[in-house]
Amino acid sequence: MKRKRKIVFILAVILIAVAGCIVTLIGPWPTYKSGFEDKPYYTEAIAAIEQHRQQSSNDSNISQFEAGWAARSITPPIGTPLAGFGDRKGKPSTGVHDEIFVKALAVSDGVDTAVIVGANMLIIPENVAESVRIRVSQQTPLTANEILFNASHNHSGPGAFAPGLASKVFNGPYDSSIPEFLAKAFTEAIVEAYQSLEPAKMAYGGLDAPEYIRNRTRSDGPVDSELSYMLVEQKDLDRCIVVSYSAHPTILGSDNMRFTGEYPGFLMRRITEKTGAAAIYLGGSVGSMSTRPPEGADSFERCRKMGQALADKVLVAIAEAPRFEDKVNVASIGIPIQLPPFQLRLNENWRVSKFLFPILGIDSDGWMHAVRIGDAVLVGTPADYCGEISVDLKARMKNRVGDLWMLSFNGDYVGYISPDKYYYDKDEKGGYGYERGLMSWIGPDQEAFTVSLITHMIDALFPESSSLTTFYNAH
Repeated sequence: MKRKRKIVFILAVILIAVAGCIVTLIGPWPTYKSGFEDKPYYTEAIAAIEQHRQQSSNDSNISQFEAGWAARSITPPIGTPLAGFGDRKGKPSTGVHDEIFVKALAVSDGVDTAVIVGANMLIIPENVAESVRIRVSQQTPLTANEILFNASHNHSGPGAFAPGLASKVFNGPYDSSIPEFLAKAFTEAIVEAYQSLEPAKMAYGGLDAPEYIRNRTRSDGPVDSELSYMLVEQKDLDRCIVVSYSAHPTILGSDNMRFTGEYPGFLMRRITEKTGAAAIYLGGSVGSMSTRPPEGADSFERCRKMGQALADKVLVAIAEAPRFEDKVNVASIGIPIQLPPFQLRLNENWRVSKFLFPILGIDSDGWMHAVRIGDAVLVGTPADYCGEISVDLKARMKNRVGDLWMLSFNGDYVGYISPDKYYYDKDEKGGYGYERGLMSWIGPDQEAFTVSLITHMIDALFPESSSLTTFYNAH
């Protein structure tokens, strides 16, 4: 009898220990509703921005604007998995429909330099961004502060780029040769762009293209339909045209197994074919934003029609005598950030353990970036940043910033960042849906937290003007 009780006791201890491990590593944990303003992850980020502000050069010191650009192919070997759709189950790619690239634009005002990097990928994974920063710093004076990364959010680009279960599900099994291949191409493009800096002039603008984009999460919700463009022209008349739009490049579905640039690839090729100019595409605030492509015989035809239609809109705008400037302020702020506590909700009261995220290959940091080129500002966020937030930010700052480019996938990935006002709303099934449920990781203040950092960064980039932070806090 004593032996039996001993066995029962041991089994009970084992079960309790196992249950404790499950709760600790997986959950459930109680959800939280706390703010962020007094948390170290926020105050440290604000302090880092303030340090950049104090180190910024005075715009009176600037000289002739300079620019240079370069590109490298990032089309991986056939057989490499495609990124973006879990339904592909990591199957190998079967071919190449069209080549995909990473492209870099370097700009300088004679004092400060910044490089804008656009890759036709799903995201810019952290391991690739970190490797590129190190390599570039070994070959140029450029630092992490001066390199803004961006991905078009192409769901038919290279996968296998990051370790961890989450990446394996969406991007295929990790292959260490892929991030090495990508980092080499990125580095070469950035270094060549920097070394190609020559006297230049620039112009920028934006136009409305609502017919090609919709709000897929809230059909009656706001849409960021701005098609932004920047034209850079060197003294020898060589040109580079940078374009940004916020529609998810998902015209092609998980059944496509060939590498392609999707509609952004067709857009860039159209610009180059029509003008001879280099073309760079930057993914905008793609969260909740989906495409409304023209009709076509198949998905590739719809991609072609949409990409070419957007390109033609830009070319018409550029043909209308853009207002060039050859002396503009260039400034850049890039900061690593710690994130609010992870909160992947199971329901209103319970979330999964924060310790599950490292197991999935997701860490608790990110990267925020803002680059000023004249009166235009390009803001890089490490997420699928919601277009509804972008619409609101642009409206707030229309009298403060010449043109605000809200971009996603800046060298890391922290899920979707959606408007805080929807955080507790449930869908018709009683859940939170894809964007505010499965892909929402950093709690109820994700909009307020990131918008505060963005407004502080923009304020630091415009020291000659009145404070934006006061304006933001008043709203």
